[in-house]
Amino acid sequence: MNYIDVKKNEDILTVFLKGHIDSSNSQAVEDEIRAAREENPARGLTLDCENLDYISSAGLRIILRLKKEVADLSIVNVSSEVYEVFDMTGFTEMMHIEKAYRKISVEGCEVIGQGSNGKVYRIDPDTIVKVYKNPDSLDDIKRERELARTALILGIPTAIPYDVVKVEGSYGSVFELLNATSFAALINEDPKNLDGVVTMSVDLLKKIHGTVVDQGSMPPMKETAMKWVTYLKDYLPKEQYDKLYRLFDEVPEDDHMLHGDYHVKNVMLQNGEVLLIDMDTLCVGHPIFEFAAMFNAYEGYSAADHSVTKNFLGIEHEQAVEIWQKSLKLYFEDRSDEEIAEIEKKAQLIGFARILRRAIKREGIDNPEARPLIDICFAKIAELLPQVDTLTY
Repeated sequence: MNYIDVKKNEDILTVFLKGHIDSSNSQAVEDEIRAAREENPARGLTLDCENLDYISSAGLRIILRLKKEVADLSIVNVSSEVYEVFDMTGFTEMMHIEKAYRKISVEGCEVIGQGSNGKVYRIDPDTIVKVYKNPDSLDDIKRERELARTALILGIPTAIPYDVVKVEGSYGSVFELLNATSFAALINEDPKNLDGVVTMSVDLLKKIHGTVVDQGSMPPMKETAMKWVTYLKDYLPKEQYDKLYRLFDEVPEDDHMLHGDYHVKNVMLQNGEVLLIDMDTLCVGHPIFEFAAMFNAYEGYSAADHSVTKNFLGIEHEQAVEIWQKSLKLYFEDRSDEEIAEIEKKAQLIGFARILRRAIKREGIDNPEARPLIDICFAKIAELLPQVDTLTY
């Protein structure tokens, strides 16, 4: 009889325990675990107890013997009932044991934000949850929590997740956001709010860009951007590729904070205070990379199909374009219209290069559904490259 399932990921073997483990089957369970370890040599061992309903002293003795043999042993997804057994017997003091994550559903919930890595839902008037696209997202959740904590300490207003939950086939981070409304929702409630939203948005953006981050606390944006352009080597004419690579490469390293996915779905108003959410894209770098991401959110991604704007941001395409233009003008209020137009070209060039790489990698260059946007990217890169001699300003 099969009492366990196994999965190996890198140098960790995960054993999935299930049902009951007691004196009647403990020897068989131990034999199966040992056989699995022999077939799948690994440095560490994780016992996943999501489907374990009961464990007796005979089962606990199996774990004690395994602990003596495997220094890197952890037990995860433990139900409250089984966790109580581990706690009463002192196992929680001897080894790493994690309770199972609470399960919730987001069916019918309002989507109040979304980014490249997940969607943010409101699950009740006081609470939101960010659900990650990656089903193995626990490391991503931990990383975002650390980034958000760093930003908060540096004075950036944001919410820190207080719980991790299971949502269907993935995980989510839970935040308390009382009376919080996204900037997109504010515009939908009253289009006359648009100018006020832009003002608050730019004020926060300047605060973010004015924040210096300790080296190593956040990933460098330039490193990621260089991967976008090198990916395009086989798709662009050599002359175009060489210049594009040079332009990206000449952008200096910068230790100022960037959000990385700044738009009206990721900024909220709570009791008069502006809050930033979706913090997994936090990084450091030259602000031109931020403006490229903003251009993509407001115009670039919808260049071939304006309905994308409504689906992505929840506002009309014309409103998105207006927000983009007014944001540039307000952020660079001390610059001339000609200077702002030049900065916009730089952001567009980076943005279309990023979209082109994304579309080819995800959809394939010959995908008929993706081809209209891909063709626009090729055309825009060819148009903008001769007009841009540096990506900085």
